[in-house]
Amino acid sequence: MLWRLIAPVILLLAANYAGSQIMTGDDAEKEDPAAQLANSHGGLRADVDRPKPTYSMAQRDPRIHALKPFQELVDAAPAGSVLKPPPGIYAGPVVVNKPLVIDGGGKVTIDAGDKGTVFLLATDGARLSGLHLAGSGDSYDTDDSCLDVRGHHNTLEHLQIDNCLFGIDLKQSNYNVVRNSHITSKSLDLAMRGDAVRLWYSDYNLIEDNEIVDSRDMVAWYSSHNTYRGNVGRRSRYSIHFMFANDNLVESNRFYDNTVGVYMMYTERITLRNNVFSHATGAAGMAIGFKESSDSVIENNDIVYCAVGVGSDLSPFQPHSTIVFRHNRFAYNGIAVHFTSELGGNSFDDNVFEGNLTDVIQSGRGKGGLNQWSGNYFDTYQGFDRDHDGFGDTPHQQFAFADQIWIEIPEARFFTMSPVMELLDFLERLAPLSTPELQVKDDHPRFTRPEPRS
Repeated sequence: MLWRLIAPVILLLAANYAGSQIMTGDDAEKEDPAAQLANSHGGLRADVDRPKPTYSMAQRDPRIHALKPFQELVDAAPAGSVLKPPPGIYAGPVVVNKPLVIDGGGKVTIDAGDKGTVFLLATDGARLSGLHLAGSGDSYDTDDSCLDVRGHHNTLEHLQIDNCLFGIDLKQSNYNVVRNSHITSKSLDLAMRGDAVRLWYSDYNLIEDNEIVDSRDMVAWYSSHNTYRGNVGRRSRYSIHFMFANDNLVESNRFYDNTVGVYMMYTERITLRNNVFSHATGAAGMAIGFKESSDSVIENNDIVYCAVGVGSDLSPFQPHSTIVFRHNRFAYNGIAVHFTSELGGNSFDDNVFEGNLTDVIQSGRGKGGLNQWSGNYFDTYQGFDRDHDGFGDTPHQQFAFADQIWIEIPEARFFTMSPVMELLDFLERLAPLSTPELQVKDDHPRFTRPEPRS
């Protein structure tokens, strides 16, 4: 009875509310420009940026006090025009909220005097080229960066970015191109640097042929269908860190001397191919990492001289999903592949394992042997090839004997390859005191090492 009485009132209120949300032509013209920009691409842009503080010229470093503000040139340029500023050094910050082509020819520097963000691009269809951006602030609260991108279909190329906390920050920005740029952070400890390129709820972007040096991470959070191609990353923490970011492509990149190459967390359908991962060393060193991720393809990569080549934790995570490893080279790593929870679903086909201290280690939950191995080359294979077909006559099996000590007690890894551990391992293999644990079994191993793929 009560419901029958209040239902008409609820329906009337709902109708009035819906009518109040219908925007007339005049109202649409008054809509916030940022919301119009997002609505034109199929979704509302949420204003998630922390308010950027305003700094007077007196608060900025004296080196820029006598410089001409670059904003004056931007304000004078008509929308849709090409701005080619005279060579020189200009004072920031800069806000561009109309489509422009700004071409510095490699001879224009914009310096914000170590305060705030240097350049904000809040428009569609712009192109920035040949600019040197420098001198952001060092505040994490306001994400001080060299370049904030808040728009779609922009091209950012041939940029020199340095002395900035964050490099290029894209939020809710799609179909942008970042290419042929050099990005480095402020001279801070590794964990205190900002990210070189950060994507947040940003899809269908191309990050291509950039050089990232002495930064912290490249990150893609909640960002899908992006492509990272032909980049070089050196001396940073994560070359690329994906989190809740699906359907991304990473190809033909070179990552050297970073703590971690590419790490995937809660992510699906990532393709890594034709990349080089080298010298990911140290206690956390890892070329490729998975955390509760699924349905990815890792192919034609060179993974060399890393503490861990592939580290996998609860991956693949989704039921009946797979992670495929094929045509990769694992060479001279401490541990080529380390499963902390082997629950099955990984497939290793036609990979090369050579010169590693340990090829495969299984620790934590699960039992070895649940993943699929076929046609891989192991330089530790102890069988024969009597029919000369290039494949071994017997399966390749790797067991953990004394290795179980350092697998279960990581601190004992320091003593790996020591005379005592080698003696224990020899005695265990000769007359096992406990049941050895199967780490990997390939029923059809290669006997002859395949030629490198182009």
